[in-house]
Amino acid sequence: MAFAVPNAVGLGLFGWFLGAPGRDPAKIFAAVETAYTGLFLLCQLGAVSITLFGIVAYLWLPLTGSTAALGVVLLMLVACSIGHSLEIGTLRLLHAAYLVVGVAAALAALAGMPPAPGGEAPPLAAFDARFYGLALPTLVGFLLGPWMDVQQWQRAVAIHREGGSVRAAYGIGAALFLGLLVLNAALAAAAGTGGTVVSADGLPGAQPAVALALARDGLGPAALAYVLWALVAAASTIDGFYCATRWLMTSVTRRSASPLLAFVPAGLVASPLWLALGAVAVAFAAVAANLSLMYLMLPYATLLVGAAACLVCETFGAPRRYDPVLCLMIGLAASLVFLQGYVAPVGALLALAPLLGLVGALPMIAALVRPAPPGPPARGAAPEEVTPLVPAVALATQNAIVSHGFDGHWFVLHLVPTYDDTNSVGNVYFANYVRWVGKARELFFSACMPDFDLRTTEYYVLTRSFSHDFRREIKEFEHVTVRVRIARHNRKFVTLAHEIFSDSHGLLGRGEQSLMFVDTVQYRPLDIPRAIIAGFLPYWPRESPHAGDVAAPGTPPRVTAAAEP
Repeated sequence: MAFAVPNAVGLGLFGWFLGAPGRDPAKIFAAVETAYTGLFLLCQLGAVSITLFGIVAYLWLPLTGSTAALGVVLLMLVACSIGHSLEIGTLRLLHAAYLVVGVAAALAALAGMPPAPGGEAPPLAAFDARFYGLALPTLVGFLLGPWMDVQQWQRAVAIHREGGSVRAAYGIGAALFLGLLVLNAALAAAAGTGGTVVSADGLPGAQPAVALALARDGLGPAALAYVLWALVAAASTIDGFYCATRWLMTSVTRRSASPLLAFVPAGLVASPLWLALGAVAVAFAAVAANLSLMYLMLPYATLLVGAAACLVCETFGAPRRYDPVLCLMIGLAASLVFLQGYVAPVGALLALAPLLGLVGALPMIAALVRPAPPGPPARGAAPEEVTPLVPAVALATQNAIVSHGFDGHWFVLHLVPTYDDTNSVGNVYFANYVRWVGKARELFFSACMPDFDLRTTEYYVLTRSFSHDFRREIKEFEHVTVRVRIARHNRKFVTLAHEIFSDSHGLLGRGEQSLMFVDTVQYRPLDIPRAIIAGFLPYWPRESPHAGDVAAPGTPPRVTAAAEP
């Protein structure tokens, strides 16, 4: 119960919080996947290593007395092939079939279990400092475990995308998982404490007891049923690992600008086979070193705790203050404290280890618990008034050359031309003035409509016409100011006026451009979209029926009313 209950509760809480109303697991994961890729991969490496180690050390060796290199390779190849071939939806159906077969096999193994010699329950003295000291690491590790497991993220994203309830799905899943752990515990209880093995640290363990008890009278039906139960559990872990890891790495490499991808195919970089080979190596190294399972599980309660806590805080809205190197160093220190407390045993050190691991996440925990207070409101602004934009630069100081922001109704861009902007004569090439106006216009759009997304928009903004009257020319390194504002509009078109100034030559030119709006399917002309009206609201010309109340230059604009389009 000390192991199973935190395990199931952690899984259920993951689904409960991630499936809260208004939360989209896909958007949350897209925001965190790149920063926490290392955490996700280490977690998957550990999960597969633990699975393979258990199969070899606590099933195959007790039953046959021989190594299982060939069997492990075959298991990995078959399970990875399944994960490679099936999408998450089909894999879910296969796992449902695994559940039926596995539970039936476990029940058959339990029914055929020979009576344990002696049949005595472990004495109360077995609950020593080591057992009680492990209570807190177990709780912390299993509460944070699902958050660092990319398989759980992929499942939550798929459930939400298909319109299902993440909370309901994970509530049912947590109950099923608890039942599976209790069934596994029933097998262990029926086997008794026979078959104790001593690991390299000198500590006894009874993990192979079930396999040894079933093999006592030869490999009969009960022993084969137990093997099937274990293989089904292993296969469902490995194929899920492959599917989820490829899903993660494909997304990461697609968005990556790493020069490595210029030499190595992205599909090879995203392949989970590299991680699978690493897990095989870790599992066999642990078997050869005669370690116990605890040494493969301890990273989830020590090494990875700080990064996992940062991930949880960021999911709940805390600003990112994740330092992976710091979390790794603190996690290594926590691991050393855990090992010292486990071997001694010293319960206080075991309980201290996960708390030490959380130190790396303290900045984000503090930001989540005590968010930064909001700044003072603009002078004269009522509490209920909306401040949609804050100027990007204080334009009263003209020594900030490369900057942009609003000065009243004008959007202002400061820049400095270089030799790259000049022609063979030495003057700034005429087309660059047009390019600067375009840059100022795009920054103006970005400031007014920060949430505009080409992938989801229902309209496009097209340039209907453009004109510019050249007045003077300049050379390189002369400070330039480009100003853009809304000059006028009707139902369908918006006209932007622009002016270009030089610190040394004054007005260089002025002009205007006309914008139109079309739908994204048939490119039919539209009236000015409501999102454009809302975004441009503080900067409409004062004679416009859409005009808002714009604050004086240098202060944030305030919206007091919104006219219907």
